[in-house]
Amino acid sequence: MVGTFEADDWRQYQMSFSDPHRELEPLDREIAVVEAALSQLKQADILPATVYDRNKMLAHRQAVRELFDIPWTAITPRMERLLYAINAIVQPDNMIAAGVFCGNTFICNAGAAVGPGACYTAENLIGLEIDGQAAERAERNVRRIDRTGVARVIAADAVDFVAQLPERIDLLYLDADGDGSRGKGIYLEILEACYRDLPERSVLLAHNSVNGGSQIGPYLEFVRDPEHCRSSVNVVFDPEGLEVSIK
Repeated sequence: MVGTFEADDWRQYQMSFSDPHRELEPLDREIAVVEAALSQLKQADILPATVYDRNKMLAHRQAVRELFDIPWTAITPRMERLLYAINAIVQPDNMIAAGVFCGNTFICNAGAAVGPGACYTAENLIGLEIDGQAAERAERNVRRIDRTGVARVIAADAVDFVAQLPERIDLLYLDADGDGSRGKGIYLEILEACYRDLPERSVLLAHNSVNGGSQIGPYLEFVRDPEHCRSSVNVVFDPEGLEVSIK
């Protein structure tokens, strides 16, 4: 199944990149839009449920607001909530996030298992960032929330890392940029490096499904092919978008 969830105001729902904690709409509106998207993901048999702990999500958000150094971000409050909710519902033992910059997108995923937003126990939550300085800042940020070390950020090339990872990947989040003309085309390279070892019903999340341009096209074609993924939905409620797929 291939589908699209599209909020009626997605073009106007714009993030202020340098103001990461700015409220863009009333909280009840944010919750309603995200829960409508979760319902469609459940209908597509990507998620087993739609219920997550809203209070824990807000506790996670407050901790990030207080403790994280975020120079800029394109992650809107809706996207932050969606990423947290998907992880809270799926509860991946092993999660990989590729391209985490300062760690904000990583903790949106990992925050369902560590810190004040934790609602389950994970085994390994790994953020990958090829830029060494960015990886160091991301790791410092994560350590302020997670004292356990379950969530950690590593300076590494995502293609090489996932190809050699011995553990299964239950959830793979993609937000990396390749060098030169590769751009978001690296999404497919990362996925292909680990695809054969992904377990059935592993979840794939690809940011920039809307504004990734032609570079992301081959990845979208791959996950929307029923030979590769049983279901894929493009969640469009901000100008970036998120392709949510299940193997």
